[in-house]
Amino acid sequence: MLASMMLLAVYQVGMRNFFDEGIVWADAYVRVTVFWVAMIGALAASRSDEHIRIDFLSRLLSESWQYWEQRLLHLTTSLLCFVGAWNSFEFVRYEYLDGVIAFASVPAWVCEAVMPVALFLMAVRYLLKSLGFEGQPQ
Repeated sequence: MLASMMLLAVYQVGMRNFFDEGIVWADAYVRVTVFWVAMIGALAASRSDEHIRIDFLSRLLSESWQYWEQRLLHLTTSLLCFVGAWNSFEFVRYEYLDGVIAFASVPAWVCEAVMPVALFLMAVRYLLKSLGFEGQPQ
């Protein structure tokens, strides 16, 4: 997916600069592919808890409190991801009902379907972490 995105973007730039032409749907495809890569990357980062975070409180807490702080943060993250998954599911459902086309006869809902799936999987992953089923106390 990443390779196709990069090759198509380079092709588009070359065709536009040298021949004043390009593929009509290529820009939309590249945007959708960037979105998919970002969502899959976020899901992968959540697996090993290597995502970007603002972490200033845990440095002030003792180890025993850090453990409970992490569980609370994982629970909060899980709840936010569940809310995001539900709202993005509703968004994708409305796009499906409206029959919006994203590019080259590809329905918009297909391009956006990664959003509720990735957010739901992240929500489940962080719920398990908050309950102590994944990972070790830090």
